[in-house]
Amino acid sequence: MGKRGSRSQSQLLSNLTKKQKKHLRDFGEEHPFYDRVSGKEAKPQICQLSESSDGSNSESESESEPEQVSGYHKLLASLKNVSEEEEEEEEEEEEEEDSVVDDAEMNNESADDDVSVEEETATASTKMQENVTLSADPEGQDGDEPPGTSDKSPEEFTDAKHESLFSLETNFLEEESGDNCSPKVSQDPFVQHVNKELKEKEIQAVATNPKTTHQLKWPILGQIVFSSKFQKLETFKPPKDIDLKSVHLQKPLESTWTKTNSQFLSGPPKSNSSFTPLQKELFLIMNSYRDLFYPERTALKNGEEIRHVYCLHVINHVLKANAQVLGNNSRRRSQKLGVGDDDDFRDQGLTRPKVLILVPFREAALRVVQLFISLLEGDSKKKIIVSNKKRFQGEYGSDPEERPPNLKRPEDYEAVFMGNIDDHFRIGVAILQRSIRLYAPFYSSDILIASPLGLRTIIGGEGEKKRDFDFLSSIELLIIDQADIYLMQNWEHVLHLMNHMNLLPLDSHGVDFSRVRMWSLNNWSKYYRQTLLFGALQDAQINSVFNKYCVNLQGQVAVRNVPLTGSISHVLVQLPHVFQRMEAENLASVIDSRFNFFVNKILPQYRDAVMSHTLIYVPSYFDFVRLRNYFKKEELNFTHICEYTQKSGVSRARHFFLKGEKQFLLLTERFHFYKRYTIKGIRNLIFYELPTYPHFYSEICNMLKATSRGEEATWTCTVLYSKYDAQRLAAVVGVERAAQMLQSKKNVHLFITGEK
Repeated sequence: MGKRGSRSQSQLLSNLTKKQKKHLRDFGEEHPFYDRVSGKEAKPQICQLSESSDGSNSESESESEPEQVSGYHKLLASLKNVSEEEEEEEEEEEEEEDSVVDDAEMNNESADDDVSVEEETATASTKMQENVTLSADPEGQDGDEPPGTSDKSPEEFTDAKHESLFSLETNFLEEESGDNCSPKVSQDPFVQHVNKELKEKEIQAVATNPKTTHQLKWPILGQIVFSSKFQKLETFKPPKDIDLKSVHLQKPLESTWTKTNSQFLSGPPKSNSSFTPLQKELFLIMNSYRDLFYPERTALKNGEEIRHVYCLHVINHVLKANAQVLGNNSRRRSQKLGVGDDDDFRDQGLTRPKVLILVPFREAALRVVQLFISLLEGDSKKKIIVSNKKRFQGEYGSDPEERPPNLKRPEDYEAVFMGNIDDHFRIGVAILQRSIRLYAPFYSSDILIASPLGLRTIIGGEGEKKRDFDFLSSIELLIIDQADIYLMQNWEHVLHLMNHMNLLPLDSHGVDFSRVRMWSLNNWSKYYRQTLLFGALQDAQINSVFNKYCVNLQGQVAVRNVPLTGSISHVLVQLPHVFQRMEAENLASVIDSRFNFFVNKILPQYRDAVMSHTLIYVPSYFDFVRLRNYFKKEELNFTHICEYTQKSGVSRARHFFLKGEKQFLLLTERFHFYKRYTIKGIRNLIFYELPTYPHFYSEICNMLKATSRGEEATWTCTVLYSKYDAQRLAAVVGVERAAQMLQSKKNVHLFITGEK
């Protein structure tokens, strides 16, 4: 076949290396490492390579324009052993192969390519969902266009005019900003943290040192536990009042924070009352760069209050880090230092991203970015530059009319599922002085905002070709917000992410190694990373992540308040509660022990036709599948509803159960979490396992009154538990009663009168 590509594509291909071409073919875009940040910019182009281009070994003779080559890159260049003649021949072959891309082939592959915002109205929106690329967002990086639409100008999707504006390498600190992050300022917690040097002996001792703990009681947070695996454990108590100047906020946060946070403040705004009592204690821990686990974050009560304070900490951290880099740029330029003096300017990591914020839905990401803009802008008449803002609002916003007006759900449900609840997204944010760039390439971003699923599709799995996690190598601040919701989505994505945090990158990504901090080069970044974990409940899986992956040298702080009453006090129906204790040898055998106990001890009591209308509540989907298969094998009269059941199947199952045509109904916890339907016709209730959310216990029990027809005296409720369910049991019945139940091996019978 002959050449059918345009000259512009051929010229671009001649300037691409083998690695660039392979990445272009796999992902439909140039690798973020090759983002040009020089003063004289070449407008990037997007083109399509054929499958056969993967077989070439060539590299381009020269780049499109001369660049400043560091000593490190000269060393890499000396290792190349491919002759120029071979490169020219192979590049000519690649150009021929790359130009013979059929129109029909491009149409077939378009479902895997990114679609720009301008083309969304002309193309099917479902194509965007299949995209898995290295762009900062699943829908495209800065509006990348699919192959075959070369009539558009590059500026529409590359944001080339802002590239140099947000480059840390080519910018310098503005004089009016001041150099608040100078190494001489020893009182700043940020400077103290990043400049603290660990010794090899301390790192080796972490694996064997026992964790030292100290418990304190704070006025608002309550019982908190300080812990550390490093030898020295420091604790502190919150002062009565804090001044904004004493917490070392970077400009312009001192002036913008009070206005941004005014909705939570009572009375006239004053300098000493810029934080709520809860925010004050949380920010003191955050600003000390300790890891934090706060399990009392609820969407109804204090969710926005906490989001405001951690966004302040994020912006403060990024502004200080960037100011340090820009300040050193200015010092290097003014002093004209030689190579031997570069050790004085180690101020960055192996990659640029510093902060990762994990949120469950697009609505949460929208609110975080809006807070960033508000914190940088405040009430100033001079607006900050926000690139791609219109596109961001369109993709992350929501239409209020899309929600059915007659949909009635509990208040906590409305608060959690407000706005755009898409859970597959990722976006890079670059911040430089008073400018914000949305949809920045990951390796040009300061902050990454993503869902666990959005990152999982980039990180990939072992053996996959299309995967990358180098952008996680230098994360200094990790925020996991609403961690309890990830238990309802897919907790494996969170564990997969944590296993790839702060690993050494596989590529250099254009870093100047003379500017990289020594602890980052030593692969000690995880000991300097601060992790902030917010959730609505105490859960063993969340505790495990905090205890296993949070090894900050400054120590950890966990809030450990115990529930006094429990959610059983909110049950409004007269109902006997029978708590059946099952024994298990160890934690690994709990799943099988519970199944055998249910099949042999509990289920025979409900096989009689008299015990009809029995709802079995199953928190784990794997337990649900196991029970469903057993019920089918035993040919029991049952129906089932899970999160994957179609709407018509849900309606049929609810109808059959209400009319008594099906004796048993298997219901998963995730279905209840996402739908909150009221199941009518329940007379007998079995909790196969205690619910993850304590208030789900009272919600399910209160469903019995939905179809009360005088059979209240026959209602029953049975709960299975073991000694490994201590946290969930305490959240349901209260800590004192749970302690008694765990000490005693007898079954416990409780009767709730229905009075609050």
